[in-house]
Amino acid sequence: MIFAKIDFINLLPVHVYLKKRIQSSQIKSIINYKKSYPSKINKKLKKGKVDSGFISSIASRGEKKLDYGIIARKDVRSVILIPGKDKDDYQSETSNALAKILNLHGEVLIGDKALKFFHENPNIKVVDLALEWKKKYNLPFVFATLCYRKNGKMLNDIMKSFNKKEVKIPQYILKEYSKRSNVSGKNILEYLKRIDYDIKNAEKKALKKFLTFAKQKGF
Repeated sequence: MIFAKIDFINLLPVHVYLKKRIQSSQIKSIINYKKSYPSKINKKLKKGKVDSGFISSIASRGEKKLDYGIIARKDVRSVILIPGKDKDDYQSETSNALAKILNLHGEVLIGDKALKFFHENPNIKVVDLALEWKKKYNLPFVFATLCYRKNGKMLNDIMKSFNKKEVKIPQYILKEYSKRSNVSGKNILEYLKRIDYDIKNAEKKALKKFLTFAKQKGF
C-alpha cells in the first residue's frame, strides 16, 4: 500500500502514531510512504500513483473515505490570508477555494510556512480562514479527509486505535520539525491543540456545505 504523507506539522500526531503502530505489526513491510504537499498528493491519488492518504477536501469528491481528517474548530493559524493582492498558494487547493467562497481577498498561505509567518509577524493583521468559516456558518472546517483507493479495511484497522490525546511526540521529532519549520517546539505543541482528526456529524455537514459552495464557484 502506497500511503501519501503530507509532511506538515498538522499531521505530526498521526505520523507519530502510524510510525509506532506499524513498527509493532507485520504491516510495516507492505506500506510505502510518498511525501509531498496537498495539491500534489491530490493529483497522485487521482492518477493512481498512491493508494491512500489525507486528501484535500476539494479533491475528495467521489473518493472512498474513512472518518478521519484535518479539522479546525476555531482559528488555526496555518491557513491564513495576508492582506494585499490576491494570490493562491500553489501547495493548496482547498484553502484557495475557501478564500473565494468566503469572498476574501489577499495572499493565501498554508502549512508550516503560514504558521511561521503568523508567529514572526505579530503586527500584521492576517485573516484566519478557519475562523472566518466558523464565524459565518458556526461549523468546523475540514481541510482534508483520509481517502483510499484500496486496502480500506487495513487502513481502518491501523487507524481505529488513534487518539490524539494519547500520542506523545518524542522530543527528537519535535526538535526536527521545529528546526525545519523555524517554529518553536512550544508553538508547535500549542498549534496542535487547534487541530482535530475525528470526522463526526458536524464535520460531515461542514464538508458537504463546503463542497456544495465549491461546486457553485466552479471548483
